[in-house]
Amino acid sequence: MTSPPIPNYEPHPQSPKKLSTKAYEAELYRLQSELVTMQEWIKREGKRLVVICEGRDAAGKGSAIARITQYLNPRFCHVAALPKPTQREQGEWYFQRYAAHLPSAGEITIFDRSWYNRAGVERVMGFATQEQYKLFLRQVPVFENLLIEDGIMLRKYWFSVSDVEQEKRFKARMEDPLRRWKLSPMDMAAITRWEEYSRAKDDMFLATDTVTSPWYTVESEDKKRSRINVIAHLLSSVPYEHLLPEPLEVPERPPRKNYYRPPRDEENHYVPDVAAALERKRRRSGGTKRRG
Repeated sequence: MTSPPIPNYEPHPQSPKKLSTKAYEAELYRLQSELVTMQEWIKREGKRLVVICEGRDAAGKGSAIARITQYLNPRFCHVAALPKPTQREQGEWYFQRYAAHLPSAGEITIFDRSWYNRAGVERVMGFATQEQYKLFLRQVPVFENLLIEDGIMLRKYWFSVSDVEQEKRFKARMEDPLRRWKLSPMDMAAITRWEEYSRAKDDMFLATDTVTSPWYTVESEDKKRSRINVIAHLLSSVPYEHLLPEPLEVPERPPRKNYYRPPRDEENHYVPDVAAALERKRRRSGGTKRRG
């Protein structure tokens, strides 16, 4: 009896039905409101939260992070998306430049790719030696346990996408001038090295999916679903409380005394009102289009 052929792609469940925009927007608003509440609890209680977002290129990490942080206070929520290491950083302890971005009391850090670069792209593309890779796998559980023992809440998410959907998103980016910058030669290599990345991910999970620091997989064939799911899971995993907001009252404005604003024509460097031209154009075209 012959064995079944090994597929050259990561097995993936059947694509779910696309989540409706109406249902998505309503639930997203509710979840984002809870994220604001969670951040207020983290600030007041002096907690620290680290969220790691990893996965294939075009798996939806960036858009999920954007929805998580959309209404959070950027003074207390930092997104760390590090470029390739400098020559000096290459001579440091591997975790050193990532440790510099860890949160202080009352802060959240979200890593858009993290120290797990060593187990993924650096291993597959040959940017790390085999000795460096093996050392990383031995050290990372120890490193993460130290963070957790020190009180940091660590959450690790892997965004999973099929080869078909990834290629579709790459092509869409090629045709979109607003997203073309997201593509790089490294992304193109992700297509030709799909199997190598799959093995690297499996080995990474085997060594770093621990009881104290587990990986959570986010199915990302439908980006709307993945955003809702990852935010809901993050909220459920943080034991935050709904704190009463500090009472505030808008004071009455005091009467004007001796200040009068200079005439506008005496002020310099106004930004041109191009929006006014858009309004005139709309009126000339007869306003909104009529439906037949």
